[in-house]
Amino acid sequence: MIPKEKALKLIPIYMHICKLYNQELKYLSLRYTNNNEPKFTDQEIMAVYIFVAQQGQRFSVKQSYDFANHYLRSWFPALPSYQAFNNRLNRLSEAFKTVAAHSFETYLPADCNVDVSLVDSFPIITCSGKRKGKVATEITNKGYCATKSLYYYGLKLHALAFSTPNKIPFPEGIILTPASENDLNVFKQEWGNISNRTCYGDKIYSDSKFFEDLALNFNSFMLTPVKAVKGIRVNLSLNPLIVIYMNPIPFWYHLSF
Repeated sequence: MIPKEKALKLIPIYMHICKLYNQELKYLSLRYTNNNEPKFTDQEIMAVYIFVAQQGQRFSVKQSYDFANHYLRSWFPALPSYQAFNNRLNRLSEAFKTVAAHSFETYLPADCNVDVSLVDSFPIITCSGKRKGKVATEITNKGYCATKSLYYYGLKLHALAFSTPNKIPFPEGIILTPASENDLNVFKQEWGNISNRTCYGDKIYSDSKFFEDLALNFNSFMLTPVKAVKGIRVNLSLNPLIVIYMNPIPFWYHLSF
């Protein structure tokens, strides 16, 4: 049994999903079969998954289903089998992306500095580079992580986030790519027309010609660390960027401007 106060939080989540579904999500989950109006609706399955992740802190599909089956069956009597639940969630992947994008816009903290962003990436490893990848081969490949000096099979998560003073940066955009995708190329493709912004990134985002054009056309700038020159001592207290990028942990774990 879950506390009533926690259970009632399911209602605004469900209403929010229903609103988005009527506006946009229904076009991303169209069915062209006789089962185009299932008893357990798309709105319900998305609300269940988000609620369980948020309130129950269970993030795998199996954990979400078990939680819903034990504690939310009275709310959702048409809850299907685990296999059907899993398949339905996978087919709603594009709808979940849209929900995430709306959430970033709707719940933007008031103290975010929307003129300053941080960009970085980190690997999502499915197996070592010494072996042949067999998991999700249609979207993964072999890449190299310079921070860990590691070849691996998997994906790479790229994030652009607003600076939030004394707090973890707030995500503005998140992109998943195969592991071999270059960080700079992803930035150019996804955020290459961002306007009125100062971005901080590591040395992989160095491209003088591209960022000169970005500054000229969109009034946006990319600041990257300068490689130290041998024999010249640098006062780290005068250049916080050097301190930040000496630490290889992705920015959302430890820094904020």
